Amino acid sequence: MERLKIIAVDFDGTLCTNSYPKIGEANIRLISILKTLQKNGCQLILWTCRCGSLLEDAVKWCSKFQLYFDAVNENVKENLKEYGTDSRKVYADVYIDDKSCFPWKLQNSL
Repeated sequence: MERLKIIAVDFDGTLCTNSYPKIGEANIRLISILKTLQKNGCQLILWTCRCGSLLEDAVKWCSKFQLYFDAVNENVKENLKEYGTDSRKVYADVYIDDKSCFPWKLQNSL
């Protein structure tokens, strides 16, 4: 059986515009893409620095768009079972984040 793809997605600046600690405007296009990917077998992880009530607000906000996560700031159940632990680094096949690093940008900044 082929392994499902796991996508970790950031909240502030990615699922919505960055207005931390408030919640910005929704990135409707990305939300729609993620919902389609999930319907096609991908697992979604909300991967954010938010915690406590700010994290709860983010999860609740996502649910308004019918965007639900297989995990929030932790690994998906299959990885927990396979490796027996939940490392601080969330495993995903794809990471979507407004702060992504592109090596050619680093080289150009030297």
